[in-house]
Amino acid sequence: MSESPIPPQIRSSTFRVHSLPKPQGDGRPNILLLMTDQQRFDTLNAGGYKFMRTPNLDRLVHDGRLYRNAYSPNPICLAARHNMLTGLPARFHGFPDNMQGVNTRADLPMLPRILSDNGYETHAIGKMHFVPPRRHNGLERLQLMEELPWYREDDDYALYLKSVGLGHIQHIHGVRHLLYMLPQRSLIPEDHHGSKWVADRGIEYLSANQGRKPFFLWLSWIAPHPPFDVPDRFAELYQGADLPQPHRSETPTSLLAVESELLGDLPNEQYVQRMREVYYGAVSHVDEQVGRVLDTLDELGLAGNTLVIFLSDHGELLGDYDLYQKWLPYDSCSRIPMILRYPDHIEPGSRCDDFVDLNDVLPTVLDVAGIDYPGNETLAGESLLAESGVKERGWQYMEYSFDNRRWISIRNRRFKYNYYYGGGIEELFDLIADPYETKNLLWGDVPSELESIRTELRAKLAEYETKWGLAGYVSDKGELLAGPPYEPHPQRNEAFPRFPSQIMNQTEKAQMNDLFDEVRAAIAREPVVQLHQLDIAAWQAKGGFSDEAIIKLIHSDRK
Repeated sequence: MSESPIPPQIRSSTFRVHSLPKPQGDGRPNILLLMTDQQRFDTLNAGGYKFMRTPNLDRLVHDGRLYRNAYSPNPICLAARHNMLTGLPARFHGFPDNMQGVNTRADLPMLPRILSDNGYETHAIGKMHFVPPRRHNGLERLQLMEELPWYREDDDYALYLKSVGLGHIQHIHGVRHLLYMLPQRSLIPEDHHGSKWVADRGIEYLSANQGRKPFFLWLSWIAPHPPFDVPDRFAELYQGADLPQPHRSETPTSLLAVESELLGDLPNEQYVQRMREVYYGAVSHVDEQVGRVLDTLDELGLAGNTLVIFLSDHGELLGDYDLYQKWLPYDSCSRIPMILRYPDHIEPGSRCDDFVDLNDVLPTVLDVAGIDYPGNETLAGESLLAESGVKERGWQYMEYSFDNRRWISIRNRRFKYNYYYGGGIEELFDLIADPYETKNLLWGDVPSELESIRTELRAKLAEYETKWGLAGYVSDKGELLAGPPYEPHPQRNEAFPRFPSQIMNQTEKAQMNDLFDEVRAAIAREPVVQLHQLDIAAWQAKGGFSDEAIIKLIHSDRK
């Protein structure tokens, strides 16, 4: 047999692979999108809210630009995220609310897909709120951490918990039903908490990429969205602190707002104070994780060539006007924090008072990446780095939902005008004299001097609704139409854990924690919460619990 053709220098019992030259990125900037869920605009120390402890977000503000009038163009999760990813409102993407969608379009260019088609690595970690949940929308890699996964196998974080011996826990993101808006403690140890998991996975990705290829990395936290299930260290961070008190309205809020009242089951002011403390603790917990990610960018030498965007999808009422959650036009839930850092392109420590919103994210990223928008639609947003933009930055338009649940809103530097299609209800706020929106100037007798303002804003709103809103809500004469009065349907949050009931291995299913035991554990270190003071009857009816079980639960609470 002839001698082997393998050269003698690599003929060995152990085959040695010589390392290849490290591929280098093409010089295009990286994009790091840091996103929280339900974070109010007034939660940044560097934004002037000195009670907040946000050293890492403050660092971003110091090194970048803070947008002090940033808004969610549709303040609810699914709709807001689709605005951000398409640069277009619900009229185009088909999600005006948290639902399956109305006339959704699969052909609409999505930001991750555009970037992927142009040579970017696209990777997302955390909450996406896609329909269906694992739809990639152009993301090459997707590591999900959703609020209520139907199946554990669909959720990377739920699978991770199982892998580290925590698969027996049902409420992996806190107790979402009975204790939805109430202060509670995480049932997950801090080292495995979801907020840390997002940062850990992000750091792993950055360490693996290290600039080999331009990337779009989207880190999306569930926090500070309720349940407020933060680790002890952060649950106690603001305990007893002198915090801003909830705003109180001098005039009635809308009928749609009535639906928000029952989402909070907070019997007295002590509950409300403690709820706000734990909410701010959740913000600070995410801030710490943001800092870890930023440190990694620095350590890897990537910070100088990375556009960092920090924002939230919408805010949280947090007891303002005795309301909770979002989906209303008030600043508490429609105005958001937004920061951009892009070394050598954005002046460090700068502030911008123009109106900006989530529609501006896609064109900003494409501008930085040097990519033309491939779609046929005219984008609603515009690059925040445009030298001579054409978007009207003196006006901000918002919308929500459809039929007689729908409202639209317009604001300028001084006034905000809200229009509810259900009954044609109007609100007008003077944001200079009344920055907390406590007095609807159109309630009761309207002074004659306000009529011209109302007329101007209503006409401007009709103009925006015609161009960007859902079709069929403005008459041929340019008048806003009105539907039948809205009938509110207030109710408690009824979201019990989903994935435990879908576990098919009966041995594994039998090892899951008892639901009542987890409720007790969540409030064991929150003495303000007394179960017998809550709306147990509604919870019992929804869960189908026996009187015996409820009596036992209440008895344990009073020990």
